[in-house]
Amino acid sequence: MKLTVLGPGCWGLTIAKLLNNNFEDIVVWGRQQDLTPMLLNEKRIEKPLKIQLDKKVQITSDLKMALDGADIILLVVATSGIRPVVEQIKEVGLKENQILVNLSKGLELPSLKRMSEVVLEVLPDVKFAVLSGPTLAREIIEGHPTLATVASSDMNVAKRAQELLNVPSKFRLYTNPDVIGVELGGSLKNVIAIASGFASQMGLGDNLRGSLLTRGMAEMVRVGVALGAKPQTLYGLSGMGDLIATASSPYSRNYTVGAMLAKGKKIDDILSELGSVAEGVKTSKALCELADKLKIDVPVSNAIYEAVYTDITPAEILDKLMNRKLKEED
Repeated sequence: MKLTVLGPGCWGLTIAKLLNNNFEDIVVWGRQQDLTPMLLNEKRIEKPLKIQLDKKVQITSDLKMALDGADIILLVVATSGIRPVVEQIKEVGLKENQILVNLSKGLELPSLKRMSEVVLEVLPDVKFAVLSGPTLAREIIEGHPTLATVASSDMNVAKRAQELLNVPSKFRLYTNPDVIGVELGGSLKNVIAIASGFASQMGLGDNLRGSLLTRGMAEMVRVGVALGAKPQTLYGLSGMGDLIATASSPYSRNYTVGAMLAKGKKIDDILSELGSVAEGVKTSKALCELADKLKIDVPVSNAIYEAVYTDITPAEILDKLMNRKLKEED
């Protein structure tokens, strides 16, 4: 059995290490410029998490070699890179029995499309699934267990991915036919996680942070259901489960972005300091554009969009949220 991981970033290497005992052959693919010297040397370590890969893991920039003979292919690149990578996959070609699973959480800009929409637009006949849930890379590297969901419109594909990717006592997977809900849960919660980090850094108390998470969850459900998601999916592992994890952990990049915004730092400086992608930044723009088209009120998400893309101060954001027109809870 062969596993191919497309994307040598933190989450890609983490999942390759997690699944080490599930497969005889494992290949990690990345563009040549993304394959760092630390990855290519004998220690096979990626900093700063110090992810040490088994010697059997092959690291390559040759996509044809990476895809050849793979039973399952994990797409673990930034959402902005999904379309270009899938276009490359199309050029190389996939076999009928190969399964492609997306693990990236976000929406494409400017199209506002979910990742499954992007993938199936390019590869309409591919056996495709989405994996999402509370999967903080650092905790997984430290050996802590977690659960996630595999979603596909073809439940045979979902069940096969579940069987191949489940790790006893470490990585318990459920299946779900609601691809829209699983994708939107994993994407939209990143915006609310930024709000949580923002509130924590400002020292506003657990009451307000709990309130923001609750109202943010309501926004996720309103938008998700309007786009075809099932409410119970959004309250499941890929929605509420992932939200609870990323909105309360300093290991979460989106939480960290929120905390740094609350300090008055500018987003370009924040992302430069992080040195990695925080999908909630771009998703805040996509979410607000979607909500505007759907005529859905999303004040928490709008506040994060303003914090990221305008010069509004943290105090002004709090004032706008707390002094909105009074209304019924929905």
